[in-house]
Amino acid sequence: MAKEHGKQIKDDEQYEELRDQGYSKEKAARIANTPREKAGKKGGKHPPYEEWNKDELYDKAQEVGIEGRSDMSKDELIKALRNH
Repeated sequence: MAKEHGKQIKDDEQYEELRDQGYSKEKAARIANTPREKAGKKGGKHPPYEEWNKDELYDKAQEVGIEGRSDMSKDELIKALRNH
C-alpha cells in the first residue's frame, strides 16, 4: 500500500515507484501529478541518435552544454547526450 504523501501528491503509488527508480522528489512529484490522460507518449519525434551524423550530435551536445564534446567520438557523444 502506498504511503500517504499529502494532498500535494496526486498519485502516491506512482510517486513511490518513481522514487524507488531513482527519480528526484521534484521530478517524481511532477510526473505523479500529471493526469494520465494528459501525459505525453514516451519518446520523441526525432530518430534515434544512432541515425544522426556526428555533426548533428555535436550541435545537439553544444546546445545542451556538454563539455569536452569536441574530443568525443560519435558513440561518446551519444552516451553523453543520453546521460545529460
